[in-house]
Amino acid sequence: MTDRNDDLHPDSMQRRRLLQGAAALPLAGLSGFALAQAAPTAKVNTTKLAVTDTEVTVGQLHSGTGTMAISETGSIQAEQLAIDQINAMGGVLGRKIKVIKEDGASDWPTFAEKSKKLLVNDRVACVFGCWTSASRKAVLPIFEKENGMLYYPTFYEGLEQSKNVIYTGQEATQQILWGLDWAAKEKKAKTYFLVGSDYIWPRTSMKIGRKHIEGHLAGSKVVGEEYYPLGHTNFNSLINKIKVAKPDCIFVAVVGGSNVAFYKQLKAAGVTADKQFLLTISVTEDEVLGIGGENMAGFYASMKYFQSLDNANNKAFVSAFRAKYGPTAVIGDVTQAGYLGPWLWKAAVEKAGSFDVDKIAAASAGIELKTAPEGYVKVHENHHLWSKTRIGMAQADGQFKVVAESPDLIEPNPFPKGYQ
Repeated sequence: MTDRNDDLHPDSMQRRRLLQGAAALPLAGLSGFALAQAAPTAKVNTTKLAVTDTEVTVGQLHSGTGTMAISETGSIQAEQLAIDQINAMGGVLGRKIKVIKEDGASDWPTFAEKSKKLLVNDRVACVFGCWTSASRKAVLPIFEKENGMLYYPTFYEGLEQSKNVIYTGQEATQQILWGLDWAAKEKKAKTYFLVGSDYIWPRTSMKIGRKHIEGHLAGSKVVGEEYYPLGHTNFNSLINKIKVAKPDCIFVAVVGGSNVAFYKQLKAAGVTADKQFLLTISVTEDEVLGIGGENMAGFYASMKYFQSLDNANNKAFVSAFRAKYGPTAVIGDVTQAGYLGPWLWKAAVEKAGSFDVDKIAAASAGIELKTAPEGYVKVHENHHLWSKTRIGMAQADGQFKVVAESPDLIEPNPFPKGYQ
């Protein structure tokens, strides 16, 4: 006889919340969501991946520690939520998903080492992972050599395309160009001071930004450009340079824990939103949690997703995320893009009828995800996503108020002519 108190056991309550979260999603928008009958393993796994009759093993590779943990923890959580929801629905091709988690520890050689371990030793069917472009560049040769599949969730500089990567964040032309156009039109910005962390994504993004400012925004120019190492915490000399330059817009791509020091020091120096227009392409709700909404309020961010988006998909996602991670959990752009990865992989596997990477790569183009919290996305043949771009104004409570949105989905163009 079953004890009724079993229903109150934490594991039972957790499973119920996950099932409710999955049930809340508008599932009809994605082909292949119906529970698939398990096909013979020999048919769906011809390349000796970690797939059995009942289970498929995937990898997760993010920075759980180090300066990037402030940004990557949300991706870890969102990917796990998606996997839990998929498992609650019956899994992928009748197989439950098992996850092997590895910590890149904010160190690029460690990312490379762990990716090789996941692909060669563990034979995972795919990997959800990385955040910085430096970590992605470190693992890419390994994914291509070992023919693995990476679902990469971060907005990035573009200038890359691989059969072995699905880019679920935006590339530069989607995020940067539309954001700068908005700044010029709506904020009448003419002079720009560029600030970034010192590695490939900020430097390449600012190169693209500078070319757009100087070549496409009439009468506009860059009046300063500075870069600082990851983990840097003293921005007082930079702030003095900004005060001297008096730019119309501070355009920022500072990442990770450095954001906490940067925005607190800006406020302490009197550089606040009532006096200075600032547009960031690197601060999401995840970073604001560390920065403090009071230090960010009134500044702007260019992203494709904000937690405050008012649509049914997003409300279901936020509800499920908070049911799993607590009522005060926050969700940023990369966190949401991380959530898309397992769903897009599931759709590609079921479209291909196989876990084989070559077949998944071929099947991915054209997949639509109408259940995406951001609204709707579609996989381009270049393995990036069609998506909208939005401008959010930071609020004191740590959320963003959406003040502008591209009228249409923006086609991904990772190799823009004239910007390379």
